[in-house]
Amino acid sequence: MKDRYESPLSSRYASDEMQYIFSPIKKFTTWRRLWIALARSEMKLGLPVTQEQIDEMEANVDNVDFEAAAQYERQLRHDVMAHIHAWGDQCPKAMPIIHLGATSCYVGDNTDVILMREALVLIRDELVRVIANLSRFADTYKGMPTLGFTHFQAAQLTTVGKRASLWLNEFLMDLHEVEYRLTTLKLLGSKGTTGTQASFMELFHGDEDKIRAMEQMIAEEMGFDGVVPVSGQTYSRKVDSFVVNTLAGIAQSASKFATDVRLLSHLKEVEEPYESKQIGSSAMPYKRNPMRCERICALSRYILADMLNPAITSSTQWFERTLDDSANKRLSVPEAFLACDAVLRIVQNVTSGMIVHEKVIRKHIMEELPFMASENIMMDAVLRGGDRQQLHERIRVHALEAGRNVKERGLSNNLIDLIAEDPLFGMTREELSAHLEPERYVGRAPQQVTDFLRQDVAPVLEQYAAALDGRTVELSV
Repeated sequence: MKDRYESPLSSRYASDEMQYIFSPIKKFTTWRRLWIALARSEMKLGLPVTQEQIDEMEANVDNVDFEAAAQYERQLRHDVMAHIHAWGDQCPKAMPIIHLGATSCYVGDNTDVILMREALVLIRDELVRVIANLSRFADTYKGMPTLGFTHFQAAQLTTVGKRASLWLNEFLMDLHEVEYRLTTLKLLGSKGTTGTQASFMELFHGDEDKIRAMEQMIAEEMGFDGVVPVSGQTYSRKVDSFVVNTLAGIAQSASKFATDVRLLSHLKEVEEPYESKQIGSSAMPYKRNPMRCERICALSRYILADMLNPAITSSTQWFERTLDDSANKRLSVPEAFLACDAVLRIVQNVTSGMIVHEKVIRKHIMEELPFMASENIMMDAVLRGGDRQQLHERIRVHALEAGRNVKERGLSNNLIDLIAEDPLFGMTREELSAHLEPERYVGRAPQQVTDFLRQDVAPVLEQYAAALDGRTVELSV
């Protein structure tokens, strides 16, 4: 169908795996698994539920009749009840006990938590692959000097690998945040219409131990350690806010990385992968636009803006339940995951094949290095008997002259020539050139990278080795 709006997150950007997690079939089969878990726990705890009814439900768990559900929803104006009736048509023996004692949020909210957890696992594995790519890149280029920039002005030297370790460290922080979210997510459980479990007190004749046991059974069947301790009808919407904030943190890291690569692309120092027949511009055939990194920034911006949705939703809930969260949640949470998935797929693609132009990097260093080497030159001249204060003033004067040559006359930096011609220094050009070895000015950058990769990154890659399955990311246009 090409006469209806189609989300680019589905048609162009997000992976099949992430789209499946938030698909209708995944959602409604999860509802059914939750109904089965409820019925099974109720049967074990003595309510009038039979194994035959559970078997009937299990036999039809994947057989979702979407048309029947849609017809029921048009009549009932209630999506949960529509699916109960549609499933009841398929499971006539189980129909009387489906949803026994529960409210709509039993399936709706618990499913949301389950889907968020599965999506976070996918995001975690994608982060691990980004971390592995950047780890290799940082290790390869840990000793290659490059200009450092503060305020996007040339500053002291760093290395290409050390700069990559800064990107890597932020993605590593994001991974730890995802791990925390995964370990703290809990099911809503089965709390009833206002969170008091009054319906289950009625069903179990006031036996609170059975109600506690029921919730624990449901949690364990769905793969969780437990349920939230207290709630209204819903789990706290702060959970959605926390999770989307985690995705927004990834978006921040990705956008920072991509912005740096875009700037480096302008400098012709580092570029994203570029395919042999790729067209950079319809009008300017010579261009190699950093379109992948621009897309990272664009989708990251969407996530950062979307971060406000669950925050505002959480802050505007009334008492034990209102329904003004539902329509917003249907959009904001899945689309944050789809967009984050898309961002990480592009980051994986870029980091797997970044192009480093070593000669351009060296050229830019040598244009600025005379200024950076001036202190070392001054110290050398002092050791040869010079006056430090006089030498400092002379270098200041020569540096101003060299700066005018570069900025006002478009000439090369001739600071070394000016110093070589100054008898106060008493140094030949060859002796001065000995100070122009970039490797002397990178400090501990190479060792910092080595230490970081060994101490902080390697254990993570070992822990999640299963995620490093060698897959590559093919991007849609």
